[in-house]
Amino acid sequence: MTWIRARVRRWPQAGVPDQEAAMTAQAESPDYTAHPFDARGIARRFRHSAIFGALSALEPGEAMRFVNDHDPLPLLDQIGTRFGDRVEIAYRQQQPGAVVIDFIVRA
Repeated sequence: MTWIRARVRRWPQAGVPDQEAAMTAQAESPDYTAHPFDARGIARRFRHSAIFGALSALEPGEAMRFVNDHDPLPLLDQIGTRFGDRVEIAYRQQQPGAVVIDFIVRA
């Protein structure tokens, strides 16, 4: 399995990510425990609050495996602003209609 990791802090030029600079391939096993979070089943108006609450509840070495039907670029920017280096963003799957991201809490 090939892993793609992205470190997201700020998007350059009007919210468009630099995909080459933001992602690198990783072939190693994860060093964290991932807890599932399927955003598709949560009402849109509550999603970001639910995600921030779930991330705040995680301890270092844990992760939230986020599943969604689209790439949540505004959310990623908000997570970077709110949590900084404490939360690492690792794409597990990135296809139209199927996005899986691990939000990994670091010390």
